[in-house]
Order: sequence, then C-alpha cells, then structure tokens
Amino acid sequence: MAHKDEKRTDARRAYIREQQAIPVIALSIGVSEATVRRWKRDAKQSGDNWDVARAAHMMAGEGLETVVSGVVEQFVTLFKATIEQLQDDGDLSPEERVKAMASLSDAFNKMVASAGRVAPKISELGVANDVLQRQAEFIREFYPQHAAAFLEILEPFGERLVEVYG
Repeated sequence: MAHKDEKRTDARRAYIREQQAIPVIALSIGVSEATVRRWKRDAKQSGDNWDVARAAHMMAGEGLETVVSGVVEQFVTLFKATIEQLQDDGDLSPEERVKAMASLSDAFNKMVASAGRVAPKISELGVANDVLQRQAEFIREFYPQHAAAFLEILEPFGERLVEVYG
C-alpha cells in the first residue's frame, strides 16, 4: 500500500509541478493511464483538485504573463500548421478555403485580444515590436544609408524591450 501511495504522490507532483501529461506520468511510474486518471478524479472529490493546483503552481512559479505567452505561442504554432494544411488541401473549394481562413483569423484575433486583456504586458510588447518593424521599414525605404547603424542598435534595444515588457 505504501508503494501505491508513493506512486500517487509522484503522479501528483509530476502533473502539478512538472506539467507532465497523464500518459507520460503513467509510463514513468509504471501504472496505467486509467489509474492516474482515477487518482486525479478521486483527489478532486476529496478536495484536492490537481488542475487548480497545477494552474496555481504555473502562475506562482512563472507569472501570469509567462503562462499566457506560452498559450499564445502554442496557439500560433497550431494556427500556422492549420494554414499550411489549408494551403496543401486540394480537396477544398476556394469558398471553403476562404471560410476556413476567415474562421481562423477570427480565432486568432480573439486569442490576441484575450491575451492582451489577461496579460497586458504581452500586448504592450507586441505593440513595441510592431513599432520597431515599422521603423525598420521606414529606414530601409527613406534612409537606407542609416540601416547598418539601426541594425547595430536594434538587437540590444530589443533585449531592453523584453526586460521592460516581457
């Protein structure tokens, strides 16, 4: 019985502190996924909600901005992969493709807006990056002779922006 309790404790720690997925946890401690899911469900019924503890640990350890940033990054990765699939899917009609693109754009805009409301620093960093990109385009177009100097200061200044906003 003590062995089982130790595995349950290990499973909880791996889920909450190490952010591991249940299949990975089950494999690493040598029990079935169903067992880990049952432990998680039983703990919740006893007042120990692993999901709440996991979220609290993430926010306490990394800060809300980091958590939201990670979620946005995952969303963008999925968004890009879906766009690539749409481009490669020869079975979709142009109308279906446009509908899918519109739906993805809407989801992307909602994600960015939500992230900005939850973690305003992310939104501020996004605006700062946009301004820098626009400034780079402006220099390239109207002051190309200063492009090298701009590039020389751009990277260290970008690091400063991350310190301030990120």
